[in-house]
Amino acid sequence: MFERFTKDARDVVTGAVEHAERAGDERVDEGHLLLALLDRSGSRGSFGLAALGLAERREAVVESLAAARRRGGLTGADVEALSGLGIDLDEIVSRVEATHGAGALGRRKGLAGRRKLRGHRPFTRGARNILEQSLRGALAHRERYIGDEHLLLALAGGPGIASGVLAEHGVTPEALERVLWGGGEAAAS
Repeated sequence: MFERFTKDARDVVTGAVEHAERAGDERVDEGHLLLALLDRSGSRGSFGLAALGLAERREAVVESLAAARRRGGLTGADVEALSGLGIDLDEIVSRVEATHGAGALGRRKGLAGRRKLRGHRPFTRGARNILEQSLRGALAHRERYIGDEHLLLALAGGPGIASGVLAEHGVTPEALERVLWGGGEAAAS
């Protein structure tokens, strides 16, 4: 599958690994892929993000991603839904952090106190699914390559924190289809 990745898509994967390393995370997840996509410029994926207004709101997206991680993966939409049921998620997170330390719900297994990984960060199941979905997206558009736009489409359409954060900022699969391919649906296979 990786032989089909364009340079831009490979750079996103490499960037995701670098984000995981900087955060001290053992595994690369969908959030790292999103951060790497936000770092890009001059690619089709970066064009899609810019066309949907994320270029000038990059920091807000990064903050939304960090907040969702802090809440154990719950996005702003989840917080709103729980609030409608009378559940104050911020209060719950505060209590957990008071007992277990700051960032306890979002704590990812770090490398502190463990052997250092040399040159290899495995991908979480969710991140691997995004890579597989990007192949399906490319095939659905009858394209023989996988570009960063396919990774972005897979992130927006997949389950997880990244899709929730993208949706909070108006980046949906439908919006990406319109911006990147000029239609609402992928070409029929």
